[in-house]
Order: sequence, then C-alpha cells, then structure tokens
Amino acid sequence: MNRQSVIDIQSFINEQPFGGFQWLIFFMCFVIVLLDGFDTAAIGFIAPSLLNEWHLTKPDLAPVLSAALFGLACGALGSGPLSDRLGRRLLLLGAVVLFGVACLASAFSSSVGELTVLRFITGVGLGAAMPNAVTMMGEFCPDRRRATTINLMFCGFPLGAACGGFLAAWLIPHFGWRSVLMLGGATPLLLGILVLAKMPESVRFMVANGRPVERIRATLSRISRDAANAGSFAMTETALQTGGKGLGVVLSGPYIVGSVMLWIAYFMGLVIFYASINWMPLLLKDAGLSPRTATLISALFPLGGIGAVLSGVLMDRFNANRIIAACYALTAVSVYCIGQAAGNVGALVVIVFLAGVLMNTAQSSMPALAAAFYPTEGRGTGVAWMLGVGRFGGIAGSFLVAELTRRHFTFSGVFATIAVAGVLSCAALLIMRTARRNTGAALGIGTGR
Repeated sequence: MNRQSVIDIQSFINEQPFGGFQWLIFFMCFVIVLLDGFDTAAIGFIAPSLLNEWHLTKPDLAPVLSAALFGLACGALGSGPLSDRLGRRLLLLGAVVLFGVACLASAFSSSVGELTVLRFITGVGLGAAMPNAVTMMGEFCPDRRRATTINLMFCGFPLGAACGGFLAAWLIPHFGWRSVLMLGGATPLLLGILVLAKMPESVRFMVANGRPVERIRATLSRISRDAANAGSFAMTETALQTGGKGLGVVLSGPYIVGSVMLWIAYFMGLVIFYASINWMPLLLKDAGLSPRTATLISALFPLGGIGAVLSGVLMDRFNANRIIAACYALTAVSVYCIGQAAGNVGALVVIVFLAGVLMNTAQSSMPALAAAFYPTEGRGTGVAWMLGVGRFGGIAGSFLVAELTRRHFTFSGVFATIAVAGVLSCAALLIMRTARRNTGAALGIGTGR
C-alpha cells in the first residue's frame, strides 16, 4: 500500500480484528450505559430516606422520580442533531460531564424542588450520552459483529441497576443517602477525564464531514498500522441518498416510515418495561402473594438482559427485524401468561423470568437495529430520537397501569392490556421491514436477509 491509495473506511474496519483500541472505546461506552442503570436504580433506593428526612408523602416524590425520565427524553432528542453536526466525541464528553456535575450537585440538595431540577439536568446528560455511545461504538465495529457488540454494551444497564441497589443498600446505613448521589456524580467525572484523553472522533463522521486526512489516518492507525500508508479515505454506504443531515435524513422520504416504526416499537417496549418494574410488586401483592414473595418474583423481570448477547449474535447472522419482532411477539405471549398465573408461585417465577429475558432482549437490541438502519449523516439523530421518543413510553407505562387499576381491571386484565404493547412493537418492525424492502434499500442488518 502506498500513500496514493484510497482506503474505504468500513472495508478497512471489517478486515481488521477487533483489537485493543476498539475494546477501549467499548469499555468507555459500556461504563456510560452502566452509569445510566446505576442512576435509574439508585434514586428509587434513596426515596425512603428522602421521605424521612424531608417529612414528605409518597405523592411528593412523584416529580423527583419522573424528572429524570423527562430529562432523558429531552437530552436524547436534542443531542442527536448536534451529534451529526458537531461530532460524537464532543457530545459524549459534554454529556458525561453534565450528568456527573448535576448528580454530584444533587447530593447537596436542600429541598425536593431543588432535587427535582437537578434530577432533570442529570437526565438530560444521560439522555445525550446513551445514544452517542451507541453511535460511536457502532461506527468503530466491523459489520460482522456490530449487533453483538452493541447488545453486549447494553448489558451494562441491568448490571448498573444491580450495582446501584447493592451499593445503595450498603452506603445509606453507613453514610446517608447523599453518598449514593456523590458516588453517582464522581464516577462520570473520572470517566470524563478518560474520554477526554482517549476517546477518538468517529472516523466515519470525519470522512463524511471532510475532516483533515491526517486526523483520520492517525485514528485508523490505532486499529492497524496499514492505515498510515493511505493517501486518502472514502466511505461507501449502501444507503439511499437524501442530501441532508440529522433530522433531514431521519424524516426524509426513504427513511420516514422506518423512523416512525422504530419509535413505535421502542415506545411500546418501554411501556411494558416500566409498567412491569414499577407496578408488578404491588399487583402481585394485591393478587394474594406476601410482600416479600412479590418483591422477589418481580426482581426476576429486569434480570433478563443477558439474553441480548445471544440476540446480537443472531442479528449479525440473520435478519435483525425478524429476530427482534419475534422477541416482542413472544414477550406479548409471556406477559399475557403472567396474568393467567396468579396464585401459582412456581409458574410465576418461570413466566416472569422468561418475560424479562424476552423483553430485555428485544429492547436492548433496538439501538443496534437503529444504528445499522441509518447512514452516517443521520445515524446520531436516528438513534437518539428513537431512544428519546421511547422514553415517553416509560412515562406512559406507569400512568397506564395507574389508570387500569383505577378502573378496577383484574390482575389478568392488566397484564393482557400490557401485552398488547408487545404485539404493536412486533407489528411496527414488520411494517418497517416491508417498507424498506419496497424502496429497494439494502441497509445491512436493518433489512431483509
């Protein structure tokens, strides 16, 4: 290879082994996802301490518990277009520092109103960081293992949630609830130092935006020294050209149907997830189980995230839309079966765990699907908007069950209604696949093989 040669970015990445430089990027992105899980779980564990110290009632905590969800949505929706214009690295660094500072500051809150505002800002930072981590990781992955790697990265969320619970259970009795938020704020600030020192800009972004050849060559040389001999770089994408960037791509004619279907699928998935984790302990208790048994059975639901790794392997080998659509369909069946197993503890243990595996597998696989669906010019926005719109599904899921219980739905009726969301997610992905096939686009794992 000589300095006159032209390297195609993705072909070059595909030909190299997944090496230490890419594993470093994976580690940083994994920790970002882990911190999201930690923060999501930790706020629930400090809630009883807030009730006691500030003499609050349970309804008083509603703004605090929901503020981060609204922040997550706003952060994702706002950061995507910025990422496609300013770059992945800058947005990641800014987001990590923002949620670190906000979380650390929230440890010194003196009122529920102050804590609510800081929880919202923390959510904005987390909402901006998550989709950019997905986009960054996807753009440094070889095609043959992109879904597997991104899904493995998303296993950090349930791991972070578990760590949040265990650490909070130890920290609060010894150091008080503020120590949980201090830990949640200091860790991302330390990560920010690592991101500043080691995180590169996406090479696909740099090529798409005409950044200096020297910068691209230096980054690719960390994957393989063969890149040092290249004279220039190109990027060939099997995507429909829209001539736009960011939202211009996501909302363009060739992509609009797929975009809306991704939003619906992810939204409905989070309806199931948050309806289940927020309400299942209470519903099981009302169905006749002891509080301890209801809590233990409910805890099985979020433990199923590890199934996403297997799903990623299947997505890299077969059609991703079909794999995830099948998981959502089976989720609907298993959630419906939860409602039919009231009073049978043995059956509930098996069905709740199975539903959790299927639900978390499907939901954790969606970012990889979105990352492969969009071209470089719209990938950051596409992934971020799917995650951002989906966050409102989490809010809707909590309110849905509240309304169903207000209308005196039976145990089986509540879960039958929640199961409909899984059917809608499945249908949305099948419509997305049909729409893409009809336009004749070939977009890797996002379309039909």
